[in-house]
Amino acid sequence: MELSVAVLVVSFVVLLILDIPIAFCIGISTILTMLVTISPAPAVTTVAERMASGIDSFALLAIPFFILSGQLMGRGGIARRLIDLAKVFVGALPGGLAYVNIFAAMFFGSISGSAVAATSAIGGFMIPLMNKEGYDKNFSAAVNVTSSTVGLLIPPSNILIVYSLASGGVSIAALFIAGYVPGILVGLLLMLVAGIISKRRHYPVGERVRLSESLLIFLRAVPSLLLVIIVIGGIIAGIFTATEASAIAVIYSFFLAVPIYKEVKWSELPSVLLDTVNTTAIVMLLIGTSMAMSWILSYENIPQNISIALVSLTHSKVMIFLIINLILLIVGTFMDMTPAVLIFTPIFLPIATKLGMHPIQFGIMMVLNLTIGLCTPPVGSVLFVGCGIAKTTIAEITKPLLPLFVAMILALLLVTYIPGLSLWLPHLFGY
Repeated sequence: MELSVAVLVVSFVVLLILDIPIAFCIGISTILTMLVTISPAPAVTTVAERMASGIDSFALLAIPFFILSGQLMGRGGIARRLIDLAKVFVGALPGGLAYVNIFAAMFFGSISGSAVAATSAIGGFMIPLMNKEGYDKNFSAAVNVTSSTVGLLIPPSNILIVYSLASGGVSIAALFIAGYVPGILVGLLLMLVAGIISKRRHYPVGERVRLSESLLIFLRAVPSLLLVIIVIGGIIAGIFTATEASAIAVIYSFFLAVPIYKEVKWSELPSVLLDTVNTTAIVMLLIGTSMAMSWILSYENIPQNISIALVSLTHSKVMIFLIINLILLIVGTFMDMTPAVLIFTPIFLPIATKLGMHPIQFGIMMVLNLTIGLCTPPVGSVLFVGCGIAKTTIAEITKPLLPLFVAMILALLLVTYIPGLSLWLPHLFGY
């Protein structure tokens, strides 16, 4: 067992250092581990079989549909309408544009299901606007980067679908409902920190929008917001499954972006579909290789051994949950969310449930934890996009990121130790 762990860890780290794509790092290290632990002959065949069986799931059909829906929403002028709506609610507060950035990113992230899309769509408009109004560009970028991750908690969320698969079938509908309160909590804490910083730096106050104009802005944004109501409402009411809801989301997004808003031309649809296929292929390859690695971990009893080791360190639930969070925070800095969820859920979920944590709460805790990694180097995709839009560097953005990280970590601790934040809404709807 020691040899297999050594081969797995060392080969994975070396490949990661060599800047090999994460899916290939996982797949190659899994094959190398099988070569030294099982038998050279069936290693590649076994990995291929595990990859194929890993993505052979009806629930995973929702991912490409939600990706396509997000692509249509991202190009369909939704971001601008949501930014205008956010200005109505919070634009007139001190440091109002920082609030607008966070508010709009929460709206857009929940509709598109993509943190990178939210960073690009909202940041592309808000960062230059904030800079023009006198905000520090690094602060603007830090606000945009951290707030864009909130949409991964507020449904529809692809990563919660992945967690459902990794956990052995936790209800996707329950996970979707559970994400609302923690997601809103993160957004409010980010607003609190951004507001304090804005007041100290005397950033400008936005103009109050007139009532008549507010109603017009609201009516323009309603069709976009209805997507969430249709998708989540249909799932909760039992009208359709999460997978069926994803197909409905595509149909609704198509009609919104093409015939109604007319922001996406018919000639652009092949490009939209191609981007969707590329993204889906990457996600499915990550899922397949991660499921193969999860299998070899289980074969070598590594999750059980880690569980025994953690419990032997301390009998305190508080400390064990803290250790799990610290490990996941470190993992999130160098591993993409999808493989991290698929690999570490089978390791830590049995420990958490043994200590009395509900699988739904653990899923929300894990996703919230790993979203922080999207904002940190060396693999922080959202961080890189935000820096690119703001034309700044990671070194320059680090200082303004730190207080916002504190807000996210505080939210993580609250979600970890207060079950009701994740479980109140699911229980209210009978899950």
